[in-house]
Amino acid sequence: MADDKRITRQTEEILALMARNPTDEWAGSEITLACELKSGTVYPALIRMHGYGWLNWRWEDISPAEAKRPRKRFYKLTAAGEQVARGLALEAPQREMRRQYRKRFKPIPGFQS
Repeated sequence: MADDKRITRQTEEILALMARNPTDEWAGSEITLACELKSGTVYPALIRMHGYGWLNWRWEDISPAEAKRPRKRFYKLTAAGEQVARGLALEAPQREMRRQYRKRFKPIPGFQS
């Protein structure tokens, strides 16, 4: 499934958001606002997930000149992305416990036991 893929907390949040309505398309800016994440973390995660085959994307059908703004790119979960999102939802409590443990017991630089 996602064992060999990089899954950050931000990736989990984005997948969880999109999995609520897997047939919906999301603009990157909508994901950024809904997840309360910075665009500098959202867009790299979207690119990674697209590369993994978890997302499809398409450009908005507008004329940028007429709309007086750039086109948006819309992202949508693939069947593989839905499956990964469901799996992550089941694993979420264990993943969070591991994160908290690592945060609490970080090694002290230069300290050897």
